[in-house]
Amino acid sequence: MFPSPIKVIFFDAAGTLFHVKGSVGEVYLRYAKKYGVSQSQEMAAKVNQAFKESFRQAPPPIFAIDHPEKLKQCERLWWFDVVHGVFYRVGMFEGFDEYFDEVFEAFGTAALWEVYPEVPGVLQELKSQGYELGVISNFDTRFFGIFRGLKLDQYFDTVTISSLAGSAKPSPKIFQYALDQHVLDPEDALHIGDSMKEDVEGANQAKLTGIFLNREGDPVSSMGHSLKNLLSLPSFLQSL
Repeated sequence: MFPSPIKVIFFDAAGTLFHVKGSVGEVYLRYAKKYGVSQSQEMAAKVNQAFKESFRQAPPPIFAIDHPEKLKQCERLWWFDVVHGVFYRVGMFEGFDEYFDEVFEAFGTAALWEVYPEVPGVLQELKSQGYELGVISNFDTRFFGIFRGLKLDQYFDTVTISSLAGSAKPSPKIFQYALDQHVLDPEDALHIGDSMKEDVEGANQAKLTGIFLNREGDPVSSMGHSLKNLLSLPSFLQSL
């Protein structure tokens, strides 16, 4: 018997289960150092801001491609445009193509990512209570190598990423795609993530229960559910 009406719990990935070590700006600058790009806290802040803008303005990472190699090419080109947009804003430099190859490959390894401290224990507790666990992320296919490298794959029953699902959060389609893998209805599922628009509003539109993971302590509306970290998720589920 389940302790709550929820049978499957879906998680966002980056910003929810794991995060970049340091910041995107710091990593981008570390790899750009040999290309003569200025290294300073001020520059890192500018790169971080430029990344947010470039990423926000990018189209959804959805590609009408079936062949694996062509899909990976599309993902790579998508990210090339995003990273190019970053340095278009803060200052382009000679050798950018070579630089992009290096930083793109680096972000596809677990070395640049770190699991939030509470995550393994919480996932293990949820598994022991009988919940099915899944990931719903707008990540690309590099996700699988990162996931295995961080040893998170052992906890999850399914992984749904946008480039394979053919839709991206906040579209209800990607949530339905994930639900279909568990053969469950929306009211049986909960999705938790760090984006109010993509994770909470997207999940709610798809009739799932959306939970905002507010690690940064941002001001939020009194409407809906929010948690400061994942430690309180098991007790929250008991309250449903």
